[in-house]
Amino acid sequence: MTHSNTNFKLPRNQNERPGRRRHAQGLLYGFLGLAIVGLFVLDLYSGTASISLKEVLVTLVGKGSGNALFENILFQFRLPRALTALLAGAALSLCGLQMQTLFRNPLADPYILGISSGSGLGVGVFLMGLSAWGLHSLPSWLTGATTILPAWAGAFLFTALILWASSRLKDNLSLLIFGVMLGSVGSAVISLLQYVSQAEALKNYVLWSMGSFSGTDLSQVGILAGLTLVGIVLSFSNTKNLNVLHLGEQYAISLGLSPKKMRRRILLAVAILAGSTTAFCGPIGFVGIAVPHIARILFRDADHRRLLPATLLTGCCVMLLADCIAQLPGSSGIIPINTVCALLGIPVILMIILKQPE
Repeated sequence: MTHSNTNFKLPRNQNERPGRRRHAQGLLYGFLGLAIVGLFVLDLYSGTASISLKEVLVTLVGKGSGNALFENILFQFRLPRALTALLAGAALSLCGLQMQTLFRNPLADPYILGISSGSGLGVGVFLMGLSAWGLHSLPSWLTGATTILPAWAGAFLFTALILWASSRLKDNLSLLIFGVMLGSVGSAVISLLQYVSQAEALKNYVLWSMGSFSGTDLSQVGILAGLTLVGIVLSFSNTKNLNVLHLGEQYAISLGLSPKKMRRRILLAVAILAGSTTAFCGPIGFVGIAVPHIARILFRDADHRRLLPATLLTGCCVMLLADCIAQLPGSSGIIPINTVCALLGIPVILMIILKQPE
């Protein structure tokens, strides 16, 4: 980085009062923080088993409810699920914001470069490929949490290809086309595997592709949290790069910066966040597109120094809300998380499209 980047500031609206705006944004940060706490507790309360809110709170603070079954449900199922939703919301939202800034496209999302297809290909080869090769009945321990490893491998294989391409392609449009084509190749192979696989393996793959926060335990949540933290730190270290790229690559070049290096740093952060989340939770759509726009509307600020934390907090709220809706307290079933995210995200996306200038 050069010294000119250190002093870089985004232009401001001269009619705004910075002090009043900062105060309003501070209140919004506080409100989102409280909303996260409230939705997190509500998520722990939600589920098919009826547990009172008092019992949830008493058990959560460590005093114990006196009911071993409730404690087991809370710590073995609901707490990992809620923590996974929290981490996924933060990760996918930050991915979407960085992708939209990098490609200067309001409809860019975490999976536009094919990372999702890479995870899907890894899981598809593992579940349906083994079935096609004669392993018709896989042990339960292989079809459960172990899908994390092939999903992760597929995501980072595609990421390595994208990073390789980013060092050779001159502009973001070419990289975008490369990512779309790479994702298409992954989807084509998945379709072929679906055609030759056995019914049980195909069912397992379809269930994974719907997205879920219920397949992780506390040890796996710890791994996901560590990876997500690395991705978040990298994302926040990209703040100045994102502010520069917000004004275009030519502006970056005029400051003596390398758009290719900035692009690789952003792609690495996105790969860690999106790849890890997809590996643990399955592909989850719409959140990465919609949440950054919700944060922009709420905070009315294009500066990534404030937009990044705003997007992170908003993403946590949206994903926890989606998981609460998916649980439908009192219901005997669970709605796929992708369905709920689509219902929440599509109206925002339609609003973005309709507001585009003619």
